[in-house]
Amino acid sequence: MSPDTDSKQRKDLSAAEIGALAHLYRAEVYRSTIWRTRLDTTTNWAVVTLGIALSITFAAPSASALPLVLVGVLLLFFLMVEARRYRFFNVWRARCRWMETHFYAPMLDDGDLHLEENWQKTLAEDYWRPKYHVSLMVSVGRRVRSTYLWILLIQALAYMGKLIVHPEPALSVAEVFERAAVGPVSGSVVVALGTLYIFLSVAIALWSYVHDRGRALRGERSRGSSMG
Repeated sequence: MSPDTDSKQRKDLSAAEIGALAHLYRAEVYRSTIWRTRLDTTTNWAVVTLGIALSITFAAPSASALPLVLVGVLLLFFLMVEARRYRFFNVWRARCRWMETHFYAPMLDDGDLHLEENWQKTLAEDYWRPKYHVSLMVSVGRRVRSTYLWILLIQALAYMGKLIVHPEPALSVAEVFERAAVGPVSGSVVVALGTLYIFLSVAIALWSYVHDRGRALRGERSRGSSMG
């Protein structure tokens, strides 16, 4: 690559500009930390809500299993809220990671502050035209993979355990389905919808894993084609 071409792609930073970039990095770390805390808050809501549903359902053998069904709606709501928050969090996280891999890492490696090409232009474009770096579906999949899959599995196991054990141990599968009935909705339909709910969650989690794994194998992040 000729020096003229290289100079168009890289901008030599002065000491003052490097100092400003360091402060910018600290600001982005702070913002990512704040949004990380908001993610944890939403997860806590989900855990507490599930805990309340478990307490009500298992308070007595005659207690209804319906709270464990209804809490699924709240868990879905919390998941969507958390996925939206994750998209914001990922903006700040991606910027921090971008500066770490394209500025700080080369500086610590061999003293070349501008080893990566076009990293400054990509970062500048992200500030000029802010955008989400991941889709809502990817965000949902990542949050299910990291946290909500376990919450949903606990909900499902507790619900099936309630149907099997209370008010007394079930003697047949038909009896379990009969206990699962909610008003005019038959137990088989309720169980089928719950199974579909869990299956779709697992499918989204697996899809997001394959998506992220594919990007990692293609080396998109290291080449700088994406900040997500």
